[in-house]
Amino acid sequence: MYLQLELVLAISATPARALFGFELEPQFNEPYLATSLQDFWGRRWNLMVTSILRPTVYYPTRQFSKRLFGPAWSSLPAVIATFVVSGWMHEVIYFYITRVSPTWEVTWFFVLHGICVAIEVALKKAVKDRWPLHRAISGPLVVVFAGVTAVWLFFPQLIRNRVDEQVIWECSILALPF
Repeated sequence: MYLQLELVLAISATPARALFGFELEPQFNEPYLATSLQDFWGRRWNLMVTSILRPTVYYPTRQFSKRLFGPAWSSLPAVIATFVVSGWMHEVIYFYITRVSPTWEVTWFFVLHGICVAIEVALKKAVKDRWPLHRAISGPLVVVFAGVTAVWLFFPQLIRNRVDEQVIWECSILALPF
């Protein structure tokens, strides 16, 4: 999926750069090199959405949560809230693509990842870098976890509604003149 998105975005950026001189921001930062879920979601995957959700959901929720949980732990509900909102956004996108009522699988994908990121943050605070995982272990764990949960919860609704076939068909139509 990463390679497909990277290719589509690179192809889209080329005319913008050539025609208008726009330099579009990269949407990914080598996500396959992520060493944690926090690193994957916060600094490597879908950077435009991250830059939108951080000031609109994460920061306000964290500020509000400081009164309830204190500054040390206010990031945990903020992380979970951000992932819930991302899940809802994806449900809306899926609805517009498929015209089928939400199944909430994709929301559960983001809720699961939000909970796991919150647990990861809490564990890092609790152990204070006493037992860091080597990147040779943490990197593959992150990629496998993201891949397995995506196959389980993120893609099924798209596949059930044959979005993959629709994309292939639309791409073939675009390629016909060439």
